[in-house]
Amino acid sequence: MLLNIDTFNLSFHLDTGKKEPERKQVLFDISLSIKQRETIALVGESGSGKSVTALSVMRLLEDSSSVDCSGSIHFEGKDVYKLSKNGIRELRGNRVAMIFQEPMTSLNPVYSIGNQLIEPLLLHQNMKKSDATKEAIRLLERTGIKEAPARMQLFPHQLSGGQRQRIMIAMALACRPSLLIADEPTTALDVTIQAQILELIQDLQKELGMALLLITHDLAMVRKVADHVHIMKDGRIVENDETESIFKNPQHPYTKHLMNSVPNERRIIRPENNPLIELHNVNCHFKLKSGWKGFMQRDYKIIRAVDQVSLTIHRGTTFGLVGESGSGKSTLANAILKLNKSSGEIVYKDKNLQELSGNEMRPLRKNLQIVFQDPFSSLSPRLTTEQIIGEGMKVHGIGENAAERREIVSGALVDVGLTSDMMHRFPHEFSGGQRQRIAIARSIVLKPDFLVLDEPTSALDMTIQKQIIELLKELQDRYTLTYLFISHDLRVVRALADHVAVMQNGLIVESGPADKIFASPQHEYTKRLFDAALSIH
Repeated sequence: MLLNIDTFNLSFHLDTGKKEPERKQVLFDISLSIKQRETIALVGESGSGKSVTALSVMRLLEDSSSVDCSGSIHFEGKDVYKLSKNGIRELRGNRVAMIFQEPMTSLNPVYSIGNQLIEPLLLHQNMKKSDATKEAIRLLERTGIKEAPARMQLFPHQLSGGQRQRIMIAMALACRPSLLIADEPTTALDVTIQAQILELIQDLQKELGMALLLITHDLAMVRKVADHVHIMKDGRIVENDETESIFKNPQHPYTKHLMNSVPNERRIIRPENNPLIELHNVNCHFKLKSGWKGFMQRDYKIIRAVDQVSLTIHRGTTFGLVGESGSGKSTLANAILKLNKSSGEIVYKDKNLQELSGNEMRPLRKNLQIVFQDPFSSLSPRLTTEQIIGEGMKVHGIGENAAERREIVSGALVDVGLTSDMMHRFPHEFSGGQRQRIAIARSIVLKPDFLVLDEPTSALDMTIQKQIIELLKELQDRYTLTYLFISHDLRVVRALADHVAVMQNGLIVESGPADKIFASPQHEYTKRLFDAALSIH
């Protein structure tokens, strides 16, 4: 047996200001075992204890928290909790590797991608720097990163969410571990790259005899790759069985609830007769260093992230934007909000935003809002929920005083399905789904006309994902909001969008009413995208 977790319990010490800290138990009698080459899936809602279980295997919790545990975790016959510091350091990254859920908080923002990829190869594989560099480039190429040598020089913030996740996967696979713990490994990836990454991981399992502990909310992926499934709820494993048995005959009520949480198709299509935002030949090009062309002369490559894009978004509707990571979706959204430099016309309420200065744009900012893909990195860890949501109101002069703003914040929290007593908590005290609700509350509290939703459900489990979709529909109906919805999850797009555009390499290759696009895609790339989605989902 490669990994054996036997009746493992874990409690956190909570500092309540009293002499004796309170204990909160979060794992209850967890038992789980993994053989070589086996894939075990751990499935459940955010906050159910999946990630805590995974972190416990590598003893990563004790470095940042005070914990008590009982039971045992054995890896390759050794009791993990009896290893010395050097022993556990040898285990981490070398014998057991982990792909974390939120790549932006896992990658160091001040080091280049190349430096971070080379580090584990130098530490654990004792490679020369030149060999480590070649291996790092090979790993990037194998995980689907284009122009890998040039990307090595970039920093995490210069990559898309999907590209950052692929970097994390490359780092985890660098030392060819015996056990790979994958915490939502394809969360930020589009369906075509999902299929590639799953195939890559399965190939490496065969090649290395590597086992996989897969933590995910994507039930279709679980059915495709897992040998055995464990369903978690409130820190307990409530059901476990072979994969097909779980899907064909779920026993526990919670398992049945998970199976019924796939997004429903939207039937009501809104009329498109009132343009709110119009784009005419919008371009967003970047210079990328690509080496030297002569003595002291830099060579640059032009990246056409957005190229000659024209589209119209109508008031009160949802415009879905789909495509692979790196296709230009987020760059286009940032260009619309004037967060990126671009050329062409961006017309909002008969005003060309390109002609406005920073000061002239400021009053319009409250009407043009965005909910980012990664709620943890977009919410300040130093501010309470009240301060996060109220910050925009102070900037734009909403509310007569602090008491009135607090009342508005309270209403916004209730609007997104949270409670007003949560306003004094900090972001790290919430689950992923709750953080995303706070990010939505921060935007809608300003009563915007237009809201960019950049992969707002990608990091959420199925049940929370469905709740957020229903929440977005309800808020749209209540406030006549207009959405630009960016996603690689075609099921979610189909559940929300009135109009869909497909992006590839910075270009809109197909656009039209959602029903028509999903029923009869015309472009070869759209067909390939849909085929990849159907092969997984």
